[in-house]
Amino acid sequence: MAANNRRMSGKKGAQVGSGGNRRRGLEGKGPTPPAEARKGHVKNRVANAKAKRSASSPAGRRPVKGRGGKGTSEMVVGRNSVVEALREGVPASMLYVQQFIDNDERVREALQLAGERGGIHLMEAPRPELDRMTNGLNHQGLVLQVPPYEYAHPEELAAAAYDAGQDPLIVALDGVTDPRNLGAVVRSVSAFGGHGVVVPERRAAGMTAGAWKTSAGAAARTPVARATNLTRVLEAYKKAGLAIVGLAADGEHEVGDLEALSGPVVVVIGSEGKGLSRLVGETCDYRVRIPMPGGTESLNAGVAAGVVLYEASRRRA
Repeated sequence: MAANNRRMSGKKGAQVGSGGNRRRGLEGKGPTPPAEARKGHVKNRVANAKAKRSASSPAGRRPVKGRGGKGTSEMVVGRNSVVEALREGVPASMLYVQQFIDNDERVREALQLAGERGGIHLMEAPRPELDRMTNGLNHQGLVLQVPPYEYAHPEELAAAAYDAGQDPLIVALDGVTDPRNLGAVVRSVSAFGGHGVVVPERRAAGMTAGAWKTSAGAAARTPVARATNLTRVLEAYKKAGLAIVGLAADGEHEVGDLEALSGPVVVVIGSEGKGLSRLVGETCDYRVRIPMPGGTESLNAGVAAGVVLYEASRRRA
């Protein structure tokens, strides 16, 4: 108390000082670190996720889990299916052709398309070998090997949008199990300027050859991310400032009235039969409905995504 009294009285002599804190407080703290180095920033989380993947893979290639937890290839079998897959640009690494095959128009087109695309190896194999590879399916002498799809990290979708100076527009699928629906959603996201699709790792459709074909080439330019836990991913998006909008038949808002679609948003679409799961529904900031005066009870995921994405695109324009 005596020291404080001396300081307040203005008398000369020893006084209580700041211990150098004031002087240090005036010193600069240096340049602001980049977003990738700031803890909690979305770009920092993306950088950490990429580093973890690189550390777990010698070549830095993202490991992809297929059914059973291991990276697996997919086989497209049959002449019509193989030709359609090649026409639609489905990624492929190998085209197996049966020895002494009847060289009809479809076989010739498959060989021509594979040669024009490049990167697809041609392999001649005896029929018993193709029977073994396809577990006895009717392959008709043509088998196309499709490599595992490389999924993005969910946070990469938002980061890519911000890097482009845009508000993220992302679609998340909850319980959609038909690959054709996934392909249709990917196509709609691409058409209306979205930044990607998120799918759960389990009990959900993945990017198979069927999804690639339905996307009509959009899968080559629209990333699909896989989430171990969809609810946690949505919560992370919410913390990053994105609105979570779930489609529900009994939603409190109509899709045409929702202002949130004009900003950073994740549109969550459930299965046609069950809709949104309970935890995912509770995570949503808004539950919206698509008015259907025609009396239809529900729309499939691809159509519903197209309606909402059109409205979001219209508002952003």
